[in-house]
Amino acid sequence: MFHLLYIGIGGFIGAVSRYLVSRYISNLVPVFPLGTLTVNVLGSFVLGFLIYSVTAGRNISPEMRDFIAIGILGGFTTMSSFAYESFRLIELNQVMLFALNVALNIILCIAAIYAGKELALIIAK
Repeated sequence: MFHLLYIGIGGFIGAVSRYLVSRYISNLVPVFPLGTLTVNVLGSFVLGFLIYSVTAGRNISPEMRDFIAIGILGGFTTMSSFAYESFRLIELNQVMLFALNVALNIILCIAAIYAGKELALIIAK
């Protein structure tokens, strides 16, 4: 029961953090969905770091792992916002921005997983 509570608390923290970070970044660059890109890349980095920290032998309890990975990162990152903002760019005939948004989200999130993994392995040495 407490396991689910930890995930729920993590989701609250992640969702509020996503709102604050995304809103702040989006106000800086209103013509491109940079806020969503930022939270997705940051979340991917943290997830990569977390998973490879565990793989590298760091002792993280299942509750803490789920609190971070499912709770915080589940609330922080957002596929649905990415999909909507990408679709909206198509509706606005911003085909180049659409392509850039899709490419950056995919490439940078995968690169962030790798960077998180590498950092975890460096720290584990």
